[in-house]
Amino acid sequence: MEENQMNKLWYLSQISIFEELTSEEMKEIDLLNTIRHFNWVPKDALVQTPDNTLKGFSFVKEGKLKVYKLNDSGKQFTLGILTHGNMFGEINSFSFGTKDVYIEAMEPTLVCSISEAQFDRLMISRPSLALKFLKAVSERLMEREEQLEQIAFNGLRERVIHLLTMLSSKFGIIVDGYAIIDLPLTHQEIANMLGVTREAVSGVMSGLVKDGVIKTSRKSVQVDAAMLTRSK
Repeated sequence: MEENQMNKLWYLSQISIFEELTSEEMKEIDLLNTIRHFNWVPKDALVQTPDNTLKGFSFVKEGKLKVYKLNDSGKQFTLGILTHGNMFGEINSFSFGTKDVYIEAMEPTLVCSISEAQFDRLMISRPSLALKFLKAVSERLMEREEQLEQIAFNGLRERVIHLLTMLSSKFGIIVDGYAIIDLPLTHQEIANMLGVTREAVSGVMSGLVKDGVIKTSRKSVQVDAAMLTRSK
């Protein structure tokens, strides 16, 4: 097998939606010429804007992308962070809720893409993958519902704790009883994710540090690992 084809199969096997397939199934999918484009996106570069929405589906192979909207005054509201194996995009049969949004690279990020026609061929050839896509869409919707519930029923302290706990579960590295969130997480970025002011977040974060719930340093947040256990 040629080296570039071997590399393509390796890329496919690393994307979470394909992780349960056998090597033979991976080869069959590769013959469909499924994933057609690999693109390194530099840090802070825009992958998509509301005026230039990507067609088809894309996957994050390496790195991290931030999904956000801007209001009329230019204030940013972060909708989510995409990392290894996460998908985004819109086609007629599936949607990941990333239409009319900004998608920006938080660090150098490798993005792979698949067209709608290729996606349809893939679903026809592998119905089991369709179920995995449905599960991924369902999980995305559940996360959005949780965000709305937090806004509706909880105060800012509880919302900050919920956000940091969620980020710790996804991006945390446990060291000495604390989960270090592997993201450049400033008070302003947390405020963007919650749709509140930086000053309000700073006040809550100071209280959480005093109570021993978190530790902070420049662009770094560590969450008491016991919080992750209690949240499950």
